[in-house]
Amino acid sequence: MTQDAKPAKDKPWLFRTYAGHSTAKKSNELYRSNLSKGQTGLSVAFDLPTQTGYDSDHILSKGEVGKVGVPVCHLGDMRALFDDIPLEKMNTSMTINATAPWLLSLYIAVAEEQGADVSALQGTVQNDLVKEYLSRGTYICPPKPSLAMITDVAAYTREHLPKWNPMNVCSYHLQEAGATPEQELAFALATAIAVLDDLKKKVPAEAFPEMVGRISFFVNAGIRFVTEMCKMRAFTELWDEITRDRYGIEDAKFRRFRYGVQVNSLGLTEQQPENNVYRILIEMLAVTLSKNARARAVQLPAWNEALGLPRPWDQQWSLRMQQIMAYETDLLEFGDLFEGNPAVTAKVEVLKDGARAELDTLDSMGGAIAAIDYMKGRLVDSNAARINRIEAEETIVVGVNRWQQGEPSPLTAGDGGIMVVDPAMEQDQIDRLNAWRVERDEGAVQLALGALRDAAKAGENIMPASIAAAKVGATTGEWAGIMRKVHGEYRGPTGVSRSPSNQTEGLEDIREAVDAASTQLGRRLKFLVGKPGLDGHSNGAEQIAFRARDCGMDITYDGIRLTPEQIVAKAIEDQAHVVGLSILSGSHIPLIEELMDRMRAAGLDHVPVVVGGIIPDEDAARLRGFGVARVYTPKDFELNRIMMDIVALATPSEAAA
Repeated sequence: MTQDAKPAKDKPWLFRTYAGHSTAKKSNELYRSNLSKGQTGLSVAFDLPTQTGYDSDHILSKGEVGKVGVPVCHLGDMRALFDDIPLEKMNTSMTINATAPWLLSLYIAVAEEQGADVSALQGTVQNDLVKEYLSRGTYICPPKPSLAMITDVAAYTREHLPKWNPMNVCSYHLQEAGATPEQELAFALATAIAVLDDLKKKVPAEAFPEMVGRISFFVNAGIRFVTEMCKMRAFTELWDEITRDRYGIEDAKFRRFRYGVQVNSLGLTEQQPENNVYRILIEMLAVTLSKNARARAVQLPAWNEALGLPRPWDQQWSLRMQQIMAYETDLLEFGDLFEGNPAVTAKVEVLKDGARAELDTLDSMGGAIAAIDYMKGRLVDSNAARINRIEAEETIVVGVNRWQQGEPSPLTAGDGGIMVVDPAMEQDQIDRLNAWRVERDEGAVQLALGALRDAAKAGENIMPASIAAAKVGATTGEWAGIMRKVHGEYRGPTGVSRSPSNQTEGLEDIREAVDAASTQLGRRLKFLVGKPGLDGHSNGAEQIAFRARDCGMDITYDGIRLTPEQIVAKAIEDQAHVVGLSILSGSHIPLIEELMDRMRAAGLDHVPVVVGGIIPDEDAARLRGFGVARVYTPKDFELNRIMMDIVALATPSEAAA
């Protein structure tokens, strides 16, 4: 190399921003704007009704439409979402799981309308149902038919979309639910094994190695940057080991661990939110510095996601962070910076040993599908331990449990630092959905849905029938309705046992207070924890129920996706002394307003209601105006204080005051 020659630079990873909101048209404008700013791939966020297989006008969709992503009910919505975006030239990641076969069908139908060569389409559907049962909650059907749908998509793409990644094994949400690095490694790899074992039956033997090579992963990178980097190296080495030894894959390129990442949102704080910029940058280093374990695609959250929905400017700021790392630094000019480092090598081996031990346990239970209840319980326990460490200041979180005093953030001045979705957007979406139904050929739709039902009942690959239904105008709710009728619905494990607990260390004062209140009430203090709406982020509700149980309360927590009507009926049945509600999707105003109206109508005005979630101050004031007794947000991390509030609210003298 001559003295003046520049070192060869690696190509940067794909720059993505996870985005979508309000309507397909609004989201399309955002995508085209982000692409013009240098984003190199799309990452589509769908709203909760779309993720859980409901149309925008379903009773469970109320208040949820367009809140955490874009609503896509039919071909017209998908068409509007990608208007003027040539899909043949795009790399699109769609964060969709239970309805993945349907959303991919709509995507294929739009690509065909654009005149694209479908075999040239590039992108990914997340399509990981196992982690939905463990952490995210957007499942529909039981595990076995859901696994079959995952592998239907994979088998179909092998034949028709050879460049498409049919599944992201998604460990991201496992860490958000409290997984240790060893659990994140083991649970994700066990999921991939379950998928490959099933897929092996659906593709020719000679095509299987290539399909192994097309399974990708979507991983979380937390703030413990050295551990997270070592975790990625462990993932890479374990995957190579599993694909070689379990599946006999000889070609090294098919054993490569291919992963995209979103860095951790769990650690983003409502307090001093400007600090989140540094957290995001440090977390990105874990998945970019080490060439041998570098992510193929990176998407970063925005600094204000603990406050609410990021604005376009906030997303641009996160995109610029990636571009500065890739283009202004010399990172991409060097090989792996950590190869041969003894500390890194030792940590990787420790993580691999821990993951192998957990994988052996899962294997002994029959694999990931059979071990869902076990894994859920482990995650809830790990998350409780994580929260305990923060409360005890064993884990320091700047601005939360240490150095809480600081200057007000100018970033949250004016509009509060977040984007608010116009409530009128929901009715606009419903009006367009109704117009779509009127204009379509209803006979053709019913024929297509009948063919879909027959394919599902017969155990055939559902992709061809799904694409046919998409083209004639069937809706998301209709597609999912067929799956529900054929396979049934599923209620996932909560991971929270109602059995009395012996985990009482540090809780003695609260347990005494619970006993005293129970004596006054004439029976054990009854605390009902509910999650109204479609929000499947259950970590907060689980930890509240878990701690309340350990404090000696009689708890009811039936999991996610309940209507206000169901929660009020349960409050009557259980004669609840306090009702606690958790909503993180931004739909708290309409859902809590309806619930409080139903509580009054049922004569339950005397039962205190407490609410937790990502709730701006002005919304908290409105909730209190509805009659809510207490409002908690992510800054209220001291669960014992919340427990004492619940005891006080349930105590007869307090209630009478």
